Amino acid sequence: MATFLSLLALVAVAISLATGISLATATGRSRLATLGGAPLRLAAAVATTSVAGSLYFSEVAGFRPCELCWYQRIAMYPLALILLVAVARPGSDVARFALPLSIGGAAVSIYHYQLQLFPDQGSSCEPGASCAFRWVHRFGFISIPLMALAGFTAVTALVVAHARQTTTNLQETTQ
Repeated sequence: MATFLSLLALVAVAISLATGISLATATGRSRLATLGGAPLRLAAAVATTSVAGSLYFSEVAGFRPCELCWYQRIAMYPLALILLVAVARPGSDVARFALPLSIGGAAVSIYHYQLQLFPDQGSSCEPGASCAFRWVHRFGFISIPLMALAGFTAVTALVVAHARQTTTNLQETTQ
């Protein structure tokens, strides 16, 4: 299961890169505009899968989350709910609520991942659940904080794509 979730993290990285590149180019933005509500639905799917993955690791696999893992969960869990509600109720200003959570969660994930890369910094969040400990280490670089970072960056890129789409649609209807 950890390998499957690691592969999903790679998919999330690919989604982040593809969406980011699309947002950066005029051709990409026009292609994103044809997707309708797909970016928001995909963001909700990424966040919900991230929540399910974190629950699997702690409740099924028995991995004890460290303090930074909890901060990442604090960002991702409401993010999944906000995005699911936004999918069910189109027209809401989801970016205003989702982006602070996804960007903040990504920042914690980056810090957590670098603690695992450079454990000599001496930060162990609490006894028995060191933030530098790697419960998962797949393909030589994927750990749980990197999986979370992939989820947060994918959600961020997709929500930005959705917000740009919404703004473009509003501008077209008012002209």
